[in-house]
Amino acid sequence: MGNYSIQIRRSAENEIERLPTRDQKKVIEKIRSLRQDPRPSGVKKLSGEEKYRLRQGSYRILYEVHDAMVTVVVVKVADRKDAYR
Repeated sequence: MGNYSIQIRRSAENEIERLPTRDQKKVIEKIRSLRQDPRPSGVKKLSGEEKYRLRQGSYRILYEVHDAMVTVVVVKVADRKDAYR
């Protein structure tokens, strides 16, 4: 696959900034890995939506893939108990 560009919505940026530093680094690494493969093994497509879910520890990264624009848009980063609200 090609190199996808990564866009992070402002609300998702704020959610990442509120995470503990150790978890921030892991979540950012996971998001960066989406550049090479936006649908890695272990990713789940959310039913009824054009979004995907990627796990990083107890956090969930929800994102959209726009293949025509070669872009990944991160829409939400949250603890698993709050991710789908």
